[in-house]
Amino acid sequence: MKWIKRSAYIILTFFIVLNVMAIFHAWQFTHFYPDAKRIDLKTLGLGQKLNILFFGYEFPKSVVKDLPSLPYDKVTMVTKNSELKISGWLFRNDSTPHAVILFHGHGNTKAALNGQAEFFYKLGYSVLSIDFRAHGESDGTTCTGGYGESEEVKLAFDLMKLEGYENITLYGVSMGAAAIIKAQHDYQLPVHKLILDMSFGSVLEALQGRMKILGLPPTPLAQMLTFWAGVEHGYWAFNFSPCDYAATITCP
Repeated sequence: MKWIKRSAYIILTFFIVLNVMAIFHAWQFTHFYPDAKRIDLKTLGLGQKLNILFFGYEFPKSVVKDLPSLPYDKVTMVTKNSELKISGWLFRNDSTPHAVILFHGHGNTKAALNGQAEFFYKLGYSVLSIDFRAHGESDGTTCTGGYGESEEVKLAFDLMKLEGYENITLYGVSMGAAAIIKAQHDYQLPVHKLILDMSFGSVLEALQGRMKILGLPPTPLAQMLTFWAGVEHGYWAFNFSPCDYAATITCP
């Protein structure tokens, strides 16, 4: 019986250690640090690699490096509860009342979509491109992978309506696409069209894919990360499923 009890203690200890690691990694994956620097894992010693393995990697906050070639106005929106200032570029095209709003992916900035902004502008659209919270020139250090960022989608849409634009199309990449889908689910925005590029189906599926890329077992690591990421941000992350939300979308 001693070996059974000893085995149970070992399994319990391993389970606790895995969860503690998941807590740290879920936190680090959803936070960005302005003073952090990108690390080349090949240059790290064994102790530094073990530290990252157990406590996660501090992701540097993305920085806007490439300014657009088109003329633009800087705009600012403010989130309701957290009162974060959200930065954007508005490319006004006087030839049309129609507009496109661009939303970037996780860890990127509005500058990543400069090419798309120029493309839509040449097609005759006015364009708004924003930095999500904790990205680029916007306030904050905490990212929720599209869950809370759906508020920024609504803020951007409301801003363009106040500017007098009609037939507004929303364009999102990865997390940006997921945030658009969540916003449509929550607010039923009267948009003209949606362009959704590479949205993840659910938080769990996204983390399972990331574990595979890292060469780690998706189960149970993805489930643990999903659980703790939701707990840390105050929502049930297993229910954050853009795939299910998309089924309720009726616009083109």
